[in-house]
Amino acid sequence: MKMRATTILGLKYRGNVALGGDGQVTIGDTVMKSRAVKVRKLYDDRILAGFAGAAADAMALFERFETKIDEFSGNISRAAVELAKDWRTDKYLQKLEALLAVADKDHALLIAGSGEVIEPDDGILAIGSGGPYALAAARALLSTNPKYSAEELVRKALKIAADICVYTNENVTVEVIK
Repeated sequence: MKMRATTILGLKYRGNVALGGDGQVTIGDTVMKSRAVKVRKLYDDRILAGFAGAAADAMALFERFETKIDEFSGNISRAAVELAKDWRTDKYLQKLEALLAVADKDHALLIAGSGEVIEPDDGILAIGSGGPYALAAARALLSTNPKYSAEELVRKALKIAADICVYTNENVTVEVIK
């Protein structure tokens, strides 16, 4: 059985970027931790990164991404593409089962092990078991309540996801770049 960390939601909105994650970590269908922190600031607090998937695998990818960010002087797009290339071609990295969501003021990117680097059209990233619920909630909140800040939208959407997805809880951590 693998340890899984789930549900990350990020969005760019009104000049701010927010990335949040729930605190639940499971092994199989058992909750092992309820207050995990799955998001962090990188590169002098100019980049946000979060993970979903196998926790140890995600931590290895965080380290690789941080190295790429430093190598490419904070250029998130270039770092993401180079990490995705390495992830796809390196025999060790190919076995990692996780997804990364990364964002700065200009880009919000999903990085996957099969070589994908995806920048959603609407600036909303969602990964993990509760990702589809959080994505739907964020889109609905944006269309009906445009007064919220990026942080408020992320918190509210993750709360909705937690009410629906058994692998998502309400212990949310949100990081913001203004």
